[in-house]
Amino acid sequence: MLIGAVIAICILLAILGFLVPRLSDHARRGADKGFSTGAKAGSKAPGPIGRLLAKSFGTSRRAADKSHSAGKKARSKTPL
Repeated sequence: MLIGAVIAICILLAILGFLVPRLSDHARRGADKGFSTGAKAGSKAPGPIGRLLAKSFGTSRRAADKSHSAGKKARSKTPL
């Protein structure tokens, strides 16, 4: 379920980055805030489980940022 949500967020950010690059930054910041909140909550778990949970949210945040920048980059290469 969580994997599907992360994939959906990545696709949405890529589409927004392509269609409305300036306005999509707000959506990216909102997604980053959600992922960082999850990472903070996950890091409070004891031992290696906490590190694993925090790392998974950090990786998801990086993937969302990468898809957003890819959408913006693709928009800059279009002839429009």
